[in-house]
Amino acid sequence: MSRIAAGLLALGMSLPMAAPRAQYPSKPIRVIVPWPAGGTVDGVARVIGPSLSSGLGRPVIVENKAGAGGSIGQAEAAKAPPDGHTVLLVFDTHAVNHLLYKNLGYDPFKSFEHVSLLVTSPQVLVGATNFAPGSVPELVAFAKANPGKVTYATVGAGSSNHLNALLLSNRTGIEMTHVPYKGGAPMMIDLVGGQVNVMFVSAPQAIPQVKAGRIKALAIGAARRIPQLPDAPTVAETLPGFAAQSWVGMLVPAGTPVEIVARLNAEAKKALADPAVRGKLDAQGFDVVGSTPGEFLAFARAESEKWAKVIRDYNIRVE
Repeated sequence: MSRIAAGLLALGMSLPMAAPRAQYPSKPIRVIVPWPAGGTVDGVARVIGPSLSSGLGRPVIVENKAGAGGSIGQAEAAKAPPDGHTVLLVFDTHAVNHLLYKNLGYDPFKSFEHVSLLVTSPQVLVGATNFAPGSVPELVAFAKANPGKVTYATVGAGSSNHLNALLLSNRTGIEMTHVPYKGGAPMMIDLVGGQVNVMFVSAPQAIPQVKAGRIKALAIGAARRIPQLPDAPTVAETLPGFAAQSWVGMLVPAGTPVEIVARLNAEAKKALADPAVRGKLDAQGFDVVGSTPGEFLAFARAESEKWAKVIRDYNIRVE
């Protein structure tokens, strides 16, 4: 062996070996839901959680961290170690909170890796049973006769149900009063109790309450009627082109290794493809997506750009 070769061998033996990357996952997966229990995002987490746990081989623990349009839970998730053991499920407010809140403590695009757009859902315009109007034309006529007296519930300023109610008001020339809540479950309780008159809400939250007769469906925000509520017309049948939807996606903290993002994306898609999971989501009114990370990021950016103009035009501020 030459002196040079021997020297290189000795040098190689003296260098510390790179520590192998820890096997993933190595502990339970924490899924942060930045909304109260019983809402749309929480419902998706509870349905897909067992399948994710089975695929990852670790317990999946759902934690509800509600407040400020989902931004409190998102800020907490953004600060978590980027090791794939903290996952965040977000609602459509993910794309607009940065336009509404100061000092969020995170950037919606720079602070996270986008894993997958999980599901979308048409929103349903629903009303309290003690509220006389039962359709969009009847709502418009009532609101015009009673300016500002119709109340509508939302999960906060800038949420999709808030923005869609504003668009409905704009398209029809009516005035309604905004009543914001901290999540979908509490606003549904007040609608059932008749404390508010109407609201846009995701189909999975609306369908069981409508079928039970606790609230009534005035119209569907989808392009066509949905099988779960076949007798409810679409808003577009009165206002052509009107569309209202909600969505839920999966994120992890920025800097999470690409192979872990890919693993989570694969497991999310596998969970969504599980017939039992898909059946539950379909029955509730969700449209299963299961996108790539890049597709979800592009979708979220497009949603942000779309609603930014509405937020500016209406001068929407956090209440």
